[in-house]
Amino acid sequence: MTDATTSPLIAILGYHRHMTIDSVSGDPVDESLQLEDRSVYAALFHALAEPTRLAILEHLGSGEHRVRDVVDHMHLAQSTVSKHLACLRDCGLVTVRIEGRASWFSLADPTRLEALIESAAALLSASGTTLSLRAHRDLHDRDELSDPGLS
Repeated sequence: MTDATTSPLIAILGYHRHMTIDSVSGDPVDESLQLEDRSVYAALFHALAEPTRLAILEHLGSGEHRVRDVVDHMHLAQSTVSKHLACLRDCGLVTVRIEGRASWFSLADPTRLEALIESAAALLSASGTTLSLRAHRDLHDRDELSDPGLS
């Protein structure tokens, strides 16, 4: 259920707990503005939280691709790739260019996305964790080879 203060994204994700964070200076803070700001960040991190979407972003880093190209590269169903691309597009991470019946996807801001991924890698490294999309793809490929019915 949504009301005037709940963004559609929060309603879709099912997160509806309202919190107030006081400013450091002690000045009153506009809660509705903070909720909207948090929902934008939450949408971005939600998009980046899925390993397949990260792998799609990595693939788009090599240039503009049609949905069919991504499907073939990722070995996923077209509907699955389309849903992931829609999520990435809705968050402003990718753009789409229509040419005839084909949709061409590309990174909206490759430089900033690369900087974000590098920052995440540095944060994970500092915590002793490694970031490896290649390991994710290798695991997916290994699972697919052992049981072709999984993909």
